[in-house]
Amino acid sequence: MARRPGGGRTARSCRTPERTAAPDDLAAFFHTGGTTGMPKVAAHTHRNQAVMAWSVALAGGAGTGQSIVAGLPLFHVNALLVTALAPMVTGARSIWPSPLGYRDPNLYAAFWRLVEHYRPRAMSAVPTVYAYLSAMPVDADISSLELPVVGAAPLPDSVRRAFVEATGLELHEGYGLTEGTCATSATLPGDVRPGSVGQRLPYQEVVADVDRTSGRVRALSAGEVGELLISGPTVFAGYLRRDGDRRSVDDSGVVVDGWLRTGDLGFVRNERIHLRGRQKDLIIRGGHNIDPAVIEDVLLDHPAVTAAGAVGRPDRTSGEIPVVFVTLTTSEVTVEELSDWAARHIGEPAARPKSITVLDAIPLTEIGKPFKPALREAAAAQHFRHELAEHGIDDVRVRADHEGGRLVVFLSGDAAVRAAAALKGYDVAFRTDAEEADQ
Repeated sequence: MARRPGGGRTARSCRTPERTAAPDDLAAFFHTGGTTGMPKVAAHTHRNQAVMAWSVALAGGAGTGQSIVAGLPLFHVNALLVTALAPMVTGARSIWPSPLGYRDPNLYAAFWRLVEHYRPRAMSAVPTVYAYLSAMPVDADISSLELPVVGAAPLPDSVRRAFVEATGLELHEGYGLTEGTCATSATLPGDVRPGSVGQRLPYQEVVADVDRTSGRVRALSAGEVGELLISGPTVFAGYLRRDGDRRSVDDSGVVVDGWLRTGDLGFVRNERIHLRGRQKDLIIRGGHNIDPAVIEDVLLDHPAVTAAGAVGRPDRTSGEIPVVFVTLTTSEVTVEELSDWAARHIGEPAARPKSITVLDAIPLTEIGKPFKPALREAAAAQHFRHELAEHGIDDVRVRADHEGGRLVVFLSGDAAVRAAAALKGYDVAFRTDAEEADQ
């Protein structure tokens, strides 16, 4: 700011924009969640965001004079649309309990007292947040809180039950993705139906589709499981691309004749959406599709398990087999006990995990969603180190990574070439020091 003579400040001059933004002008860029691979940068238009904010407001979150707790980082669409723009539509206010939001580890011990002080009607968070809150004694009057909204990741039944037991409140599920601007369905106040992620929001159409080959949309009958497709004014403009100094936006084939392919499996019945897993998360064992949630939900039902992440581990015969990583409340529970628990409670034999690994923490994205690529990489590296040791090769460093959505295993050391030969037969790309040097 400029200083007036005598030490005062003059106001910075403000200019009226040269033109009003058009509905289809780009308004914002958001990174996608990145839970199944590298994040992409999705472009939203002003129309996308205006329709979404209005739609979320119609779903009955926080109205005029009411409040909603906001704690997800503002680089995430839920934070911007659900807890910032939608409250502006209704004249509600957003409460930010900490500069770090839900990522502040000191927040949870004081959270219920903050609810008592600010009296919010609603809050929006991911399942991990509600799992933490379920472990906190309710030491305050939280009667104002009527609508705890959960989304951005599948809600384990164990977290749902624990939150109800701790607070007496049912979690209201929603569903959406960055490419759909934010939300596609929401559970209306008082209309919780376990197994459903809510009703379709206004202005959007949702179908389950089975045909990925012809380039056409073929909607399934109500109740049939397929890939969920979305159409309407909230479908994003495309992904940001860079070619040197040139930037462009295109949909990269995820939008087919106006329909956004979500990559999520589920079905639609009576305007309600039911999820059945994510295509990229599916563990494909010898052509048999396994939903990781089948494994994770059973492990989470064990009283000592606080988190679980199931992924596919490379296998010569079956392509991949299920393994699971867990965190525990106590070190007294053994892997053998957990394996026996899984064998007794998972009815689908092919889904019973081949191995269980205990971690200090499940890797998470910045908003608290499980980061599956890191688990796949850890499972692959662990397996290949073990197999090489059986071949008498123990002087090779093994590291796994994802490139272009495919698992790549790097072998380093004097015996790297011999190690690559010993690991033939896996549907995995192997690279050695020599191959890296040639590139």
